[in-house]
Amino acid sequence: MRTNFIKQLIEEARHNDKIFLLVGDLGYHVIEPFAEEFPERFLNVGIAEQNMAGVAAGLSMAGYNVYFYSIGNFPTIRCLEQIRNDISYHNVNVKIVSVGAGYAYGSLGATHQATEDIGALRVIPNIVVATPGDPIEAKAITKLSAIYDGPMYIRLGKAGEKVVHTKEVIDIKIGDICPLIVKKGNEKAVLACGNILDAAKHQIEDENLPYNLYSVPFVKPIDIDQLKRVINSHPKGLITIEEHQKSCGMGSAVVEIVNDLYADGGIETYPKIKRIAIPDEFVEVVGSQLFLRKYERLFL
Repeated sequence: MRTNFIKQLIEEARHNDKIFLLVGDLGYHVIEPFAEEFPERFLNVGIAEQNMAGVAAGLSMAGYNVYFYSIGNFPTIRCLEQIRNDISYHNVNVKIVSVGAGYAYGSLGATHQATEDIGALRVIPNIVVATPGDPIEAKAITKLSAIYDGPMYIRLGKAGEKVVHTKEVIDIKIGDICPLIVKKGNEKAVLACGNILDAAKHQIEDENLPYNLYSVPFVKPIDIDQLKRVINSHPKGLITIEEHQKSCGMGSAVVEIVNDLYADGGIETYPKIKRIAIPDEFVEVVGSQLFLRKYERLFL
């Protein structure tokens, strides 16, 4: 995902001289092409993510569309106060980009695992929370972010994620839900966000599960009308799956929307919703992303 992000950002920067990239002393062999082509719009702030958030807000107030990029929890959890007060409160044009979401850096332990970031940021006003499920969605969301004026969080995987979509995602809109497996007769829907999407798709196909699959590339907002159509076409309910804490994640966002729809008469029947996510605990072992997913039973 990160390679597609940088490639698309370079393409956008060629046509938009207001795109500015900040990094936190990482991304070597990935970000160099941007730095070499646009040295006047690139700055390595160093391992100073909270400061980087403030710099991003200031540059945005000077007219730039600023991307600040670092590992998983460092541009998010570490910078929460600066994101809230400097970026969100002023509603400035800053894109927070994390690489290595979920357990991507699982071998480095809990300090490097980004498993609470969606919840932390989606409760802050003004911020769009984007969770691309594969490199194609990452490219589409990067393209969209270049023309979106306002705060956005883009949650990327680390590297090597498989392409799930069979074709380019064209003209993605904020809040879209992307259908991937839709077969007549399947009465249950799986909603997946982030790079666990590929694992969900393979499990459905390998085990011949009678589920339709949808990617949720935006956790905030989720298009209510699109979610309503998914609910109404799957009478046996929904399953949400994500590599994030169960509290305040994508599954929670879906439940909140469903609850309000039902309370307001938008849907007649309250659907069954099963949430698959990380339980309320820190994982006490280290290992690969796949190992930790199995350890926390993140499968359908």
